[in-house]
Amino acid sequence: MTQGPAAPQAQEFRVGQAFSVVLGFPVRDAFSEADVDLETVRQLLEAVQAGTTGIEEALTRLKSLPFESLPYATVDTHRALRQGFPEVIFCEGKSPEQVAGIAERLLAGGSRLLATRATPAIHERIRAVAPDAVFHEQARAVTVRRGDDGQRVGRVLILTAGTADIPVAEEAAVTADLLGSHVESVHDLGVAGLHRLLAQVERLRGARVLVAVAGMDGVLPSVVGGLTDRPLVAVPTSVGYGSSLAGLAALLTMLNSCAAGTAVVNIDNGFGAGVLAHRINALGA
Repeated sequence: MTQGPAAPQAQEFRVGQAFSVVLGFPVRDAFSEADVDLETVRQLLEAVQAGTTGIEEALTRLKSLPFESLPYATVDTHRALRQGFPEVIFCEGKSPEQVAGIAERLLAGGSRLLATRATPAIHERIRAVAPDAVFHEQARAVTVRRGDDGQRVGRVLILTAGTADIPVAEEAAVTADLLGSHVESVHDLGVAGLHRLLAQVERLRGARVLVAVAGMDGVLPSVVGGLTDRPLVAVPTSVGYGSSLAGLAALLTMLNSCAAGTAVVNIDNGFGAGVLAHRINALGA
């Protein structure tokens, strides 16, 4: 018996396909469902599909999706969809007014903000557009987190060789925490007092990712890397006397480490270490 044509099926709603049409290049659908910016766009496209929002209105709202131009910056408003977190503001070289202007545009379409190398003056200016902005003095960072449920994944353990390395370590900690990792820190474990580090071996082995921050001779990551099989991010700092060359000596030591499984970021780059540590940590979530 010949069957009639099958009843038409509702077309599956796929965000990636919709973005491919709007943006003009292929976009994957494998975005995080928890991303607030993605959810905003999803709701917009569903409203178009349901007929409650017109196509022209939707196009107007999507025009600022890839980037938004300001007189002094081109704000990447699409980055949260590509990388899971909005563009981060590096404050050095920018005026407080410029930083606040960028922050305002980023927060217009998102719920999180990170500004690094910030000052109290920059924090106060950001608060004018985002009263909930928090200044992390040691990390020299400003954050905004809205709708944070407090849930964190995995465990990132950050170690410093000396107390003077804490500002860089705090930048890494604030970054990884804002991205969604559970972060713990232990300070002043330099190899001049190796017994201090050895007393933390069980904590090292219990972490999913390790971050070792050190200036001077920069040896701490090599020793840590020899005690555990955890992925290790090494961060050289500019702490040290003349021949440390503002962190170059520590950087070269870490790049030449014989401890396998160690990645090295730039001098004083706590932010980069925090991002990398979180991404590795989140893979096991």
